[in-house]
Amino acid sequence: MKRFRSYFILILAASVLASCSGLNKMKKNANLVKYEVTPKILEVHGGIVDVSIKGSYPVKYFDKKTILEVTPVLTYTGGETPFDKVQLLQGEKVQSNNKVISMTTGGDFTYNAKIPYKDAMKMSELVVRVKATRGKTVLPFEPVKIADGVIATSTLTSNHVKPLMMTNKYIRITAENKMADIHYLINQAELQGKELKNEDVVLLRDYIKMVAADPNRQFKGSEISSYASPDGPLDLNEKLSVKRGTTADKFMKSEFSKVEAAKAAGFFNEKTTAEDWDGFKTEVEQSSIKDKDLIIRVLSMYSDPVVREKEIKNMSAAFEELKKDILPRLRKSKLFVNVDIVGRSDEQILSQMRSDPKVLSVEEMLYAGTLTKDLNELLKFYQATADAYPKDIRGHVNVSYIALLLGKSDDAIASLDKAKAIENNDIVKNNYGFAYLQKGDAAKAEEFFTSMATATPESKFGLGILSTKKGEYDKAVNYFGGENSYDLALALVLKKDVTKAKLVLDGLKEVEKDGKPSYLKAVVGARMDDRTYLLNNLREAVGLSASWKAYAKTDLEFAKFFTDDTFKSTVQ
Repeated sequence: MKRFRSYFILILAASVLASCSGLNKMKKNANLVKYEVTPKILEVHGGIVDVSIKGSYPVKYFDKKTILEVTPVLTYTGGETPFDKVQLLQGEKVQSNNKVISMTTGGDFTYNAKIPYKDAMKMSELVVRVKATRGKTVLPFEPVKIADGVIATSTLTSNHVKPLMMTNKYIRITAENKMADIHYLINQAELQGKELKNEDVVLLRDYIKMVAADPNRQFKGSEISSYASPDGPLDLNEKLSVKRGTTADKFMKSEFSKVEAAKAAGFFNEKTTAEDWDGFKTEVEQSSIKDKDLIIRVLSMYSDPVVREKEIKNMSAAFEELKKDILPRLRKSKLFVNVDIVGRSDEQILSQMRSDPKVLSVEEMLYAGTLTKDLNELLKFYQATADAYPKDIRGHVNVSYIALLLGKSDDAIASLDKAKAIENNDIVKNNYGFAYLQKGDAAKAEEFFTSMATATPESKFGLGILSTKKGEYDKAVNYFGGENSYDLALALVLKKDVTKAKLVLDGLKEVEKDGKPSYLKAVVGARMDDRTYLLNNLREAVGLSASWKAYAKTDLEFAKFFTDDTFKSTVQ
């Protein structure tokens, strides 16, 4: 019995030794395993780090009774993240359903997986951790680094927002006029006393006095148009209209005798019409004369005034009505006074807005927003407008506009909620979209942008940013359109069209204070292996914002240049 037990122990020991020997041999020769990683340096796109690994095992490496558990892990300062699945491989004699690697021929596997990106991964290493199991024996191998990671250029989307605002309708100078008619007896040009007592003439005279006393109104001129009715000889009517013009002109000049503005050359403008056929036609059309259609037909058939008059007089009954009801109204002078109403000056509006805005009209308050460039002051102006005129959507929309420029997305949303209650228009939806984009709620932002009745360049820009964040770079480029912008250049870089991206970046007219375009130019320089372009633009980016030093120092876009002395001095 003791001899049997000894044999069993010897057999078991031999089995264990054989097991350990197989595993140790695999561990010792682990360097013979080849890993091919795509991409060679990991990248983040759409917030996700994808990896594809091809592992190749040489002949006589893989023990027939062993299972390998291969786990890719991204390691970084302060932590690590394993990819979301484990690759299981087995030798030829293992009874399981894993990928088989032959001892005699070797073999390979292909692994694809992804993990969500976080900022700590920007400077990281991709390692594979292998655990070998043979029977009940488990042996971990040393971790093997197979790639670096992560290029995070896709996260460099801009913070640009393109909200819309609503305009004011303030017009500082508006035209105003007042008109009166003076009528004359047939074949006469003298003014009748009763005519000067008619209501429209009295109102005109009072208007002249009112304007003269109003500092916010300015006389621009006077027009006097005098007419004769289209009956009687043409030469008589020509003389008659001139005489009527003279008497009307004299009357108007007497009314303006104490007005300084009336002394300017060209203030009074006189015009005469010998036979007022246009006025005649209008009066007939508006009358209830029995034969008015026939009279109008005559006017259309004949252009000669003599023939017209003859044909109309042949309609004796109709002509009697014309003499009584129509022709007397055409023997007249029309008196016009033209005035400009002058509103508050820019200085007055700005001063009032800063002191007591409530006395201003809504148009003046909105207009005040064009008179300052201080965003904080603008926010106060539009908030005051929204408070004073809560039912006017423009104040609320413009508060959201400035709040977004100041990065105050919650304040913008609060104002847009008020605007939406008045009218849920495309401007409101556009600004909602940028507010949620600024808050980081991409789904909500996209919902508002796509709900607009008509897409605008601004909403397309927002959708372009969202497409870039999702890794849909072709779609982003289409949304951004042909206008040069940093975000268009970024999308082009990410879709690997660096030549076109460089053209876009070089075409930008303004230097961004945050240095992002300059930094992206440096990235383009690295991808094009243009050292001079890289370093010149990296220096510019660092000059605009020192934060780029630390970022560039660990940015694997510049991995080839980490040992370059000029690069190192730039990022120190």
